Amino acid sequence: MEAHSTGGNVGEKADVEMAGSPFEPYIESLRQQLEEQDPVFLIGVIVALAVVVITCVFLKYFLTSKTVRTSVLLVGLCDSGKTLLFSRLLSGKFKRTQTSITDSSAPYKAKNDRGSTWTLIDLPGHDSLRPQYLEKFKSAARAIVFVVDSAIFQKEVRDVAEFLYVLLTDAVITRNAPALVVACNKQDITMAKSAKLIQQQLEKELNTLRVTRSAALSSQDGSVGGSMYLGKKGKDFEFSQLPMKVEFVECSARGSKGEDGGDADMELLEKALAKL
Repeated sequence: MEAHSTGGNVGEKADVEMAGSPFEPYIESLRQQLEEQDPVFLIGVIVALAVVVITCVFLKYFLTSKTVRTSVLLVGLCDSGKTLLFSRLLSGKFKRTQTSITDSSAPYKAKNDRGSTWTLIDLPGHDSLRPQYLEKFKSAARAIVFVVDSAIFQKEVRDVAEFLYVLLTDAVITRNAPALVVACNKQDITMAKSAKLIQQQLEKELNTLRVTRSAALSSQDGSVGGSMYLGKKGKDFEFSQLPMKVEFVECSARGSKGEDGGDADMELLEKALAKL
């Protein structure tokens, strides 16, 4: 009786173990099939699976981290003519303007065969407002149109260069490398400086600024506090050293006839935007 009882207990225990492992037959079958396979084949399968997993992870990271940059930012000092340029680009019409204290945006259709459409954004030019609006929109910038008052450039060259320096040493802008179009505005005024002269003087002024501020660039990679080194070390600064495409164009948003005429000269600026 005891033997029978013991045998019964053993059988019940085996039944419980089998019931607790319903996948054991499948696992055992899979193990046997793997053992029968060529090791080289198994390694190839593992490598292929690893490649698929890594690719999926990379694509997920790339697609979720990539920022779609479809904005064209109009920046510059106060009274450089940004807001009138904004109006001319959108409607071709003259519009009385005043100093902007907030941003304005609207869809802009480039004059090219592709029919490209960008978001044109006019940023305030006052020095107390510029940083916060630049921070807000810089990541979305496909291009930056830096507007310069060509008529009084000689008086403002230091201020213009300092603002440009901030833009061109910004880590986000340097990484994204949006196209930079320097719009030398107010060419209708007799004393206006040419785009070539403005470029040359800005290069000299930016080179001087780089020297005076180089002490702050102390880290090994040339960056500190979100700022990057301007141009190439050991060489005088030139716009050709920048990671983005740079173009200087002459334009006149007002025109010699002011609000009564349509003689504004926007052609070169519009051609530059058509290349984006």
